[in-house]
Amino acid sequence: MELRTELPEVFADFSEARKQGFLAVKDLKEKGQPVVGVYCTFMPEELVLAGGAVQISLCSTSDETIGDAEEDLPRNLCPLIKASYGFAKMDKCPYFYFSDLVVGETTCDGKTKMYEYMQEFKPTYLMQLPHTRDLVAGKQFWRSEMIRFKEKLEDFFGVEITEDKIREAIRLKNRERQAKQDFYRLGQLNPPALSGSEIFQVMYGSQYKFDKAEVIDMLETTTAKVKAEYAAGKRLDKKPRILVTGSPIGGATEKVIRAIEENGGVVVAYENCTVAKAVERLVDENEPDVYQALTDKYMNIGCACISNNNPRKELLGTMIDDYQVDGVVDMVLQNCTPFSVESLKIKRFLNEEKHIPYMYLETDYSTADIEQINTRVTAFLEMLEA
Repeated sequence: MELRTELPEVFADFSEARKQGFLAVKDLKEKGQPVVGVYCTFMPEELVLAGGAVQISLCSTSDETIGDAEEDLPRNLCPLIKASYGFAKMDKCPYFYFSDLVVGETTCDGKTKMYEYMQEFKPTYLMQLPHTRDLVAGKQFWRSEMIRFKEKLEDFFGVEITEDKIREAIRLKNRERQAKQDFYRLGQLNPPALSGSEIFQVMYGSQYKFDKAEVIDMLETTTAKVKAEYAAGKRLDKKPRILVTGSPIGGATEKVIRAIEENGGVVVAYENCTVAKAVERLVDENEPDVYQALTDKYMNIGCACISNNNPRKELLGTMIDDYQVDGVVDMVLQNCTPFSVESLKIKRFLNEEKHIPYMYLETDYSTADIEQINTRVTAFLEMLEA
């Protein structure tokens, strides 16, 4: 089998976007562009776009400022929450610095209480998530939150957000989602066309390019080039095919991806936030009520913070089949109560209904557990090969 030896040049552009994104934000600010900073994929970017602003993901994936955060927050708190607060408090996140408004969400109790401290030094708005998907009242509540957020943006930035502007933003965001889907679904090719680290590099980097038309074009170009190389015979060796699920991944937790791919496996799919969880479902462009269309889309993001979480199981089941998955790694951050408690349900679903091997892997943002992760992952991969 011929191995792929060169990547499309555009891969480097996505990698650089992660490093140089703050320069792009600085340039936007100098041009008078309003900026909204967020931490979560539940935030309806369509409303931000309709308000003429740019939405950016804020720093939350490194242990650099956790010590500073622990001066105010408990030590036994999820590292994502502590990192989010630490970077903001110490003013070490340029995206936070350039944000006019930070929008938080009640995904868990720890984040909800943390935002109370964050609002002491930054304009912060909190969206209230419903606790359950099952009740009609929950969906009505989330729809009302969409309207309340729209009104906050109008008041804060002094703009008018019309339904026509929202529809235009829905169409643009759907185009971006489709381009992302087409790219990360390259992981369905068997043998693989790309490593999991390459897929993640592009998906993570795309968050830090703020011209949607440019992002769409780059993703489409990259997908086409990879497909052309694959058709020409350039592909990777067959290895155990792994799906990664669980807590948000990125930054320090990319050590899990490296552990899988440096010890004999290949990550072909990511169910978590950065890749498929928030992208797989498009907003219904034919729904006459734009707020209902946004409600239906964002309420069906399969996050463990809302009960029931059938959307997560449904997406996992589909991805296991489509990506020909051999095993699933559930990466959960220490003290992340929603995902750690839900892990038993996910294990039962995978083992009993999908008959797929499952490994629970709890970690934080330090490097202290890298050897332990390598040992456990190696044993899991050897079991799959056996």
